[in-house]
Amino acid sequence: MKDFFDFFLSLKAGRILFSCVSKQQPLFFTSKILTNIEGKMKKTFSILLLIPILIFAQEKRAITIDDLWDMQRIGSFDVSPDGSTIAFSVTNYSMDLNKGNSDIYLIDADGSNLRPFKNSEKGESSPKFSPNGKSIAYSFGGQIWACDIDGSNEKQLTDIYTGASGFEWSNDGAKMLFVSSVYPDCTTEECNKTRDQQKENSKVKASIFTELMYRHWDGWRGDKRSHLFLLDVSSAEFTDLTLMSNSDVPPIALGSSNDYNLSPDSKEAAFTMNTSDFLATSTNNDIFIIKFDDIKKGSQTPSLKISKSEGNDNQPVYSPDGKYIAFVSMERAGFEADQQNIILYDRNDGSLKNITEGFDLSVGEFVWEKDSKFIYFVAANTVYESIFKIEIETGKVEPVVEEHSNSSIALSQDGENIYFKQQRTNLPHEIFKMPIGSKTITQITKLNEERLARIEMNPIETFWCEGAGGTKIQSIIVKPPFFNLENKYPLLFLIHGGPQGHWNDDFHYRWNMQMFAAPGYVVVAPNPRGSVGYGQQLTDEISGDWGGKAYEDLMSAYDYAISNFDFIDKNNTFAAGASYGGYMINWIATQNNRFNALVCHDGVFNLESMYGTTEELWFPEWENGGTPWQNRALYEKWSPHRYVENIKTPMLVIHGAFDFRVSEEQAFQLFTSLQRLGVDSKFLYFPDETHFVTKPQNARLWWLTVYDWFDKHYKR
Repeated sequence: MKDFFDFFLSLKAGRILFSCVSKQQPLFFTSKILTNIEGKMKKTFSILLLIPILIFAQEKRAITIDDLWDMQRIGSFDVSPDGSTIAFSVTNYSMDLNKGNSDIYLIDADGSNLRPFKNSEKGESSPKFSPNGKSIAYSFGGQIWACDIDGSNEKQLTDIYTGASGFEWSNDGAKMLFVSSVYPDCTTEECNKTRDQQKENSKVKASIFTELMYRHWDGWRGDKRSHLFLLDVSSAEFTDLTLMSNSDVPPIALGSSNDYNLSPDSKEAAFTMNTSDFLATSTNNDIFIIKFDDIKKGSQTPSLKISKSEGNDNQPVYSPDGKYIAFVSMERAGFEADQQNIILYDRNDGSLKNITEGFDLSVGEFVWEKDSKFIYFVAANTVYESIFKIEIETGKVEPVVEEHSNSSIALSQDGENIYFKQQRTNLPHEIFKMPIGSKTITQITKLNEERLARIEMNPIETFWCEGAGGTKIQSIIVKPPFFNLENKYPLLFLIHGGPQGHWNDDFHYRWNMQMFAAPGYVVVAPNPRGSVGYGQQLTDEISGDWGGKAYEDLMSAYDYAISNFDFIDKNNTFAAGASYGGYMINWIATQNNRFNALVCHDGVFNLESMYGTTEELWFPEWENGGTPWQNRALYEKWSPHRYVENIKTPMLVIHGAFDFRVSEEQAFQLFTSLQRLGVDSKFLYFPDETHFVTKPQNARLWWLTVYDWFDKHYKR
């Protein structure tokens, strides 16, 4: 076979065919290729031609929409107390059924013996080993269940009318915390059930609002609140710890995935709650403690607030030795993207200590080391989500895992290994482990290995350039599959949302860089000022200046890419963005005509009307220096709708009806303006989507529409 291929590739026709097949280019070989072969060889070659076609057809190809939705998505995971087994949830999506389903699997800690644990059409999730390691609890059918680690002896632990989710074991295995949405003034299940039935049977569906935050993100808030409950595992009795409270636990916004925990001695709980009287303008989440000895059945349980900041405090976690409660804290009130520091609350004297005061990055999730001397945490770090550890006595910070996007960190009970999920631009989430003190990382799960083996994807590269005022700005660049340095490729310029977010080395299931690169685009994704990962000063510099220095940063990155990468076709450049990225698409459209075509997904067009239709008012008030009537000049200065007559570039507008963060009226105004101006434009409207497109078939339409829009405006 090798001799044949040497002969085959020695022919001009062979080289042409290999290039076509390996690059997924059209195979017009019937007439074109055979004309390059001498007459006496035509018959033989026509037969042999089929062999490399079949072989090369097995070569890698560009990622497709079906590939993206076929990937198995790892959710939460837990490590058994003895460190031998990992339980984790996996979501699989069906394009035909247009939905996903979550199941639970087990795998040995060395990556062997992958096996299903709970797998049904109703879906199971959130597996957590009991403290003695003999059973696993999980969420199923809106309740908490448990069974032995071999899947036998199933037992329903909760049977509460309003459902139970988000559970946490106590160290002794006798108790659990969980949350459930209830009517605050109801003290019994029967009361909640009656209220629901009355609402369902009423022929009047109207609502009366007396306060803001009546809707949030993608849902109408209604009259229920999320309350924190304590479960006695053996008796199945439960107690509402926040009985009669009108506040949510976890808080409705700006909290974490770890906002309530039990003390090591199982005698109290710490939790996050926002008790503000005007929730729409408050970022003041606080940390509270409830002592179980103070519980009186049917009465409100007193709580103690331990946090002091007027900013956002969340994620309270007890140290294993019981001496401290650590939590993350923002200092400034009303600013959702302030730097998060780790604060230690001393349970003996009530003092607070900021142990990350000298660290310039913002702390995300964290876990305690077993000896209570160190904390491991995740922080955005340029284009990575890195893992660090800090010594609590000295505040000394050391990097642990710097590259790629890391999350869900956990430590083994014996303190020997750190476990975490990692993803990269060319790798969906998998579970990894690393011995403490080592730099040797082992991939435990390989759920998508066979799928990825068929797909050609390039890893990220980065470049730096000077932005506004000489500030150094970093950009990600992803080259298309089968990249050839000698070819010219169109540019796809991506702008992230937030604006206090960042493009990082992740396998995003919506704005996936590989999907944008797949048709043959060079993707450039800059992180202008306002982005996280550079330090708080650069993050701060976008507030009050949405269309100013950040716009200069972006255009500098664009100009740098065009000037320094000869493989970019400067005559074919396109840009797309969502949320704040959509705002910047609209702003770019009013400021220049550099791009062939633009895509604005759920973008801000009119800053003043956006203020009147969004829900978290602290965001526009911080970013624009007050309300529209307090600082109208700034709202007008940076609002794209004020300069709409300048737009000439073709634009695709996309929006979802249940986007309450950036309301659909923004898209209506934008599309009306584009059409009235005679600008080539199209509007893709999803009546069943939110700020994000989450249904498989809707996502298929999204990608096909975006691809078609760029292709329509490609200069050939």
